Amino acid sequence: MESDYAKENISTKQPATRKEARLSRTDGDEERPRRSQTPPSEGTQAPDSQALLSFRLPKEARIAKRAEFLKVYNEGTRFEGRFMTVFILPAEQGIHRLGVTATKKGIGTKAHDRNRAKRLLRESFRLSRAELDALSQRYDWVLNARRSLLSVKLEKPLAEFRGILEKVAKNLPANNAN
Repeated sequence: MESDYAKENISTKQPATRKEARLSRTDGDEERPRRSQTPPSEGTQAPDSQALLSFRLPKEARIAKRAEFLKVYNEGTRFEGRFMTVFILPAEQGIHRLGVTATKKGIGTKAHDRNRAKRLLRESFRLSRAELDALSQRYDWVLNARRSLLSVKLEKPLAEFRGILEKVAKNLPANNAN
């Protein structure tokens, strides 16, 4: 019965071939320039409005190397919180830099939990940009996530980070004396 249905309802004729399937344009057949033909980048430039609206942390504002993390851990000041442990060290560059960690021991073995914890800490840092810019001293910040961070929304770690920022601002004259 199925074969009868197919014979009755499926056409065996091939559709007519089209002469040109694509729309023709004057530059439609040009190849993309090879890497050697592309213009060289002009290096760092003044930030434009697109970059300011971007939610990404610029590369120069990141702590990425193990040695940089260790320097902040060994020489920096430690602040304990319920959702995070914060280490700060006066920055050698003129900008705040951020490093975020979420370890298997501290958070858990699931990568998505560690990624969420890091996202929450980065967002807390990003949303506190006005408070950070109000500080006269620039710091290297290392934020270590704690397991309790996974059970809350952004508001609580953000409030805790801003509270730590207030402590840093109050202790600023003592830190500048060093």
